[in-house]
Amino acid sequence: MTDSVRRMLAEDAASRGLGIELLASGPGTATAVMRVREDMVNGHGIAHGAFVFAVADTAFACACNSHGPVTVAAAADITFVAPAYADDVLEARAQERILFGRSGIYDVTVRRGEDVVAEFRGTSRRIDREAR
Repeated sequence: MTDSVRRMLAEDAASRGLGIELLASGPGTATAVMRVREDMVNGHGIAHGAFVFAVADTAFACACNSHGPVTVAAAADITFVAPAYADDVLEARAQERILFGRSGIYDVTVRRGEDVVAEFRGTSRRIDREAR
């Protein structure tokens, strides 16, 4: 894990509060996991999409901040492929596709075991700010 990712996660109360853990990270890549809790399930008995998005977004953030400069999301899109349920462990793997200027494009696949739950695509933007 790079220092930039370590610093970012140390200040990330949202991911910590959701129980998201970073398993691996490298240049332009990251893998994060989250167990779906009972309070993350919607009225249909499936994981609320916001929580599936959150684990993907954390993996995306770690991948795009792995290069050092402070980088934020400029846009993101998610397609839900299959439901997740309470006690499922979701794994989000982020992969950098391209860097161009101050921007980048990253794909994140969220899985429950071998089953794909969602596909996420994020666009990053490097900002002119020092890391905390």
